[in-house]
Order: sequence, then structure tokens, then C-alpha cells
Amino acid sequence: MDNERVILAIGRIERALSRIESAASMTKADADPALEARHEALKAEMQQAIRTIDGLIERQEH
Repeated sequence: MDNERVILAIGRIERALSRIESAASMTKADADPALEARHEALKAEMQQAIRTIDGLIERQEH
């Protein structure tokens, strides 16, 4: 049950990152600097969350 919740959470994170990356790939000339900064901050947070999840999964497997 816990593994299922983790897997579902990872799937949601991956889909969110995909949407963010798609939006970020739009023309850079039209990009809002504030929005771009928020994107980078969110991306960094998500990377940290994924590292945390990976650590939790690794500890659970051992």
C-alpha cells in the first residue's frame, strides 16, 4: 500500500515536471523573467523532493 502511494506520487511529480518543461520550452523571447525564476525555483524543489523520495525508497528496501 505504501509503495503504491509512493509510485503514484512519483507519477504525479513526473507529469508536473513534464508540463513545466513543455511550458518552459515555449519561445524564450516571450518569457516573463519572474515566471522563469519561479520555474527554476519549482524545478529545484521538485528535484530535491525526488531525491528525498529516492532516499525513502532506498531505506525501505534495506
